[in-house]
Amino acid sequence: MILLLWTFAMLGYNPVPQDTLLLEEVAVYAPELDRFSQGQKVQAWDSETLKEFQGRTLSDLLQERSPVFVRQYGAGMIASPSFRGTSAGHTAVFWNGIPINSPSLGQSDLSIVPIVAIDKASLQFGNAGALFGNEAIGGSVHLGSASSFSKGVHSSLSQQFGSFGKANTYLKGSFSNEKLSLSTKLYREFSKNNFTFKDLGQIGTPERKEDHAQVQQWGLVQDLAWNLKGNQQLKASVWFNQADREIQPVMGSTSHDQQEDQSLKAVLDYSIFGNGSVLQFKTGMVKDELIFNGGLSKTSQYFLGGDWDKAFSDKWTFKGGLRYTRVVAELSSYDKKDDRLEGYLSLKYQAKENLAFSTNFREVMYQGDLMPLTPSIGMDWGFWERGEHSLLLKTSIGKGFKIPTLNDRFWEPGGNPELLPEESWSGELGIDWKVEGDIQWQNGLTYYRMSVDNWIIWLPKGSVWTPENLKHVSNQGVEYQGSILGNISDWKWGLDWSYTFSRAVTTEGISENDPAIGKQLPYTPQHQANAKLRLGKGGISTYLSTYYVGQRAITADNPRLMDPYQLFDLGISFQNLRWGKVTLPISIQINNLFNTDYQVLYLRAMPGRSFQFNLSINL
Repeated sequence: MILLLWTFAMLGYNPVPQDTLLLEEVAVYAPELDRFSQGQKVQAWDSETLKEFQGRTLSDLLQERSPVFVRQYGAGMIASPSFRGTSAGHTAVFWNGIPINSPSLGQSDLSIVPIVAIDKASLQFGNAGALFGNEAIGGSVHLGSASSFSKGVHSSLSQQFGSFGKANTYLKGSFSNEKLSLSTKLYREFSKNNFTFKDLGQIGTPERKEDHAQVQQWGLVQDLAWNLKGNQQLKASVWFNQADREIQPVMGSTSHDQQEDQSLKAVLDYSIFGNGSVLQFKTGMVKDELIFNGGLSKTSQYFLGGDWDKAFSDKWTFKGGLRYTRVVAELSSYDKKDDRLEGYLSLKYQAKENLAFSTNFREVMYQGDLMPLTPSIGMDWGFWERGEHSLLLKTSIGKGFKIPTLNDRFWEPGGNPELLPEESWSGELGIDWKVEGDIQWQNGLTYYRMSVDNWIIWLPKGSVWTPENLKHVSNQGVEYQGSILGNISDWKWGLDWSYTFSRAVTTEGISENDPAIGKQLPYTPQHQANAKLRLGKGGISTYLSTYYVGQRAITADNPRLMDPYQLFDLGISFQNLRWGKVTLPISIQINNLFNTDYQVLYLRAMPGRSFQFNLSINL
């Protein structure tokens, strides 16, 4: 907020019209996810959906509002995504265009990514190694900040209270004129997580109250966008987050592990807008510290890159660039540095208004050697339109790769520096049906197939575990998503739904007699579904949502299956409450409405019914 006060002192408040030429230019320039991902499935959430998840985390959003399965080790504990049957290490996560997965672990913990810290969130499904690089085998998660100009001064204070000791506080402030956009977010989240559960690890499954799962975190996000001239823009974002957690023990255990996570992320973009072109330079860093029971692990990533995006005509669009990454790791087991250089090229051909093709290429130099070229190609074809009805065909095929993590290569004892990168091929075919009119329908059906070679698995060699390139995994499945919107008198209503069938099996194991061959991968449900019914009028809205997760195997040979579960959530909000010029939106949420007893992972207790009350003061 100090930065905002300096801005007010130097620039003052000078409102101007919103529809400036610069805003139009910024709106036209979209990221790769929107412009070069023809044939690939993409899902994005609007600001209203993100508001509904304020006070919750990215793991909750993905689990309840997408086909992605999230593996949770308990309430507020480590949560990792699984796209289309792949592992968390096969998911690339980006913030404002820079990758933020841990270079030592190769993944991100979604449970400590609060929704309040981001303005935009979207998902890309399937192979996108050519478009986004390392780890984007199963899919990728894209988070970001939003800039707005000529909006004046806005501020808000939000307070949340809920079951199991939840108490969250959020403070937001923003200022913008035609040249400058500033936004500050400050948050603190706390939960005692002292819920009751049936302890399956004890004889007689007695009911217990969780006494070692407290979670608290706080953070600061500062965003700036500055229009230097008519065709130049400088954008900067900084995000600091610190989380302290009591690690929830498995049922039947009395362990008292502690974990502290601290992260500092920063990114700087300088863009020059030309006649149908954008020249952009990007630099950034991600510094992570993890303290587990007193042991410190530190990793730092530094990024430097640039690219040129050019529309040569109404039909041809080109983008090419380079990115250099420097990784420094200081862990109890090893100290290492790593360098990577990536070159990428994307082309889009708009053959007709209803037919577009894109192709992407990426080349990576890793440990002084060039990796195999990573290509992809996709198509969007609106092949039928009649009246209010239209059909869109989407298809793509691409190659992905994943460089072994630092732990895979250098952990002592057991690391294997000779590991090969995991490689994959995947393709998908989808069709979207839209109906416009008084009632709007949208349905999308996607079939995908994926093959992953050199799957890395840690195996025992005597008393030491070490990773090897031994597995081959095949994935295929169907994803169906739909929505319908309509009006009844002055009431607006909507229904969203999705269903996923995923078959992910080991086709080559550690031996010919491996019992895992032909079996579903552990903790990979074949069936998953969610739905949400919304109803609103004026500033009053309510929703009822549900999500279902099918059986999951506990181990690779599938001798034991966990029961499926289905949860329901209910919410109501009042957005137009006012006191003078101050708006006072309030909302009430009930999660796990029917107090369902369930586990996501074996012997990891999850909370029953909980309540959450939200109050905001907007100026």
